[in-house]
Amino acid sequence: MNHRPRKVALIGWGAIGRVVGGALAAGEVPGAELAGIVDNRPLGDAVPAPQLTMEEALATCDLVVEAAGQGVVREWGEAVLASGTDLLVASTGALTDEELAKRLLATGPGRVYFTGGAVGGLDLLQAVRAMGPLGEVTLTTTKLPATLEQPWMDEGTLTRLRTATTPVEVMSGTARDVPARFPRSTNVAASVALAVGDLDAVRVRVVADPAAAHTSHVIEASGPHGSYRFEVRHLPDAANPATSQVVPYAVLRSLAALAGRRGQIL
Repeated sequence: MNHRPRKVALIGWGAIGRVVGGALAAGEVPGAELAGIVDNRPLGDAVPAPQLTMEEALATCDLVVEAAGQGVVREWGEAVLASGTDLLVASTGALTDEELAKRLLATGPGRVYFTGGAVGGLDLLQAVRAMGPLGEVTLTTTKLPATLEQPWMDEGTLTRLRTATTPVEVMSGTARDVPARFPRSTNVAASVALAVGDLDAVRVRVVADPAAAHTSHVIEASGPHGSYRFEVRHLPDAANPATSQVVPYAVLRSLAALAGRRGQIL
């Protein structure tokens, strides 16, 4: 039986959007086609699909892929879903705002999905959570110092980052607190918390390491049914070192699942 392809609008033409949009335009995601790109900059003829306003995208597409940051989810998430369009969120850090997350889950008829991005093991954490709450979950994220600089940092903190010769802990807290302070660098913390089902149960450490050739994420969890440890190490994206090279491919995998590709691991 033939199914109508999902018409996809892509928000953002940056490090993630270019890879996702290029693959869609090349027909590499069966069952999905790139119908347009939404970006607040004029993109000219350099893009493989028409540049649309958000209103035009919602009128013509049935799936919106966010690849432009947490602010887009806050500003447009409910409007996308209320229009009947599905939403795939890459910037999961936005969902640590519990009120926003509740509104998105309550809004329809569109459906909201999120991609795990640069981390694995979320499916197993969700399965374990179904047996009962996990007692302890920790995440340690390590990145190059320059990718962790934030406008709120004082001169002392910035100097400590810029002159570090060994790993330096930049912040520790819960998955409720940390993504808000590092909106471009800690979506993994939010993804882990969403899988566990409790923002306050996930303790997060953000570490700056001047010798870090890779971005690393170490998840450790334990509970009455077992203990779990996942470690991933990714090359940073050359165009945007705050994100990992693998992230757009995680988005594409999620897109393939939404488009109905058969035979993949779910």
